[in-house]
Amino acid sequence: MDADLVLFLALTAFAVAIAGATAFVIFWPLALVHIRDRHPQITAVLGHGAFLKPKALAWLLRAQYRATPDPGLAGLAAPARISLLVILGGLAMGGVLWIVGQALA
Repeated sequence: MDADLVLFLALTAFAVAIAGATAFVIFWPLALVHIRDRHPQITAVLGHGAFLKPKALAWLLRAQYRATPDPGLAGLAAPARISLLVILGGLAMGGVLWIVGQALA
């Protein structure tokens, strides 16, 4: 495999991560506002200003919103979780491909 192709695929993976970040900044704040307005017990766990707090992101990645029987919360948190997974996967894949591209060059 050509190094240029590998580096192109790495850039594509980073572009996917950026697309995931776009979705994340749409859905996660909406989910946090929903939590703030309707679930004070979850707000107490996550804290105020939980947008990029590691504890809140871990809560989202573990899909702990499923324990709350609120379809509105699930409808906002599930896309936020998927987009966070896309960000992490795109960055990981892009990093691996970049390292492989550097080794091939």
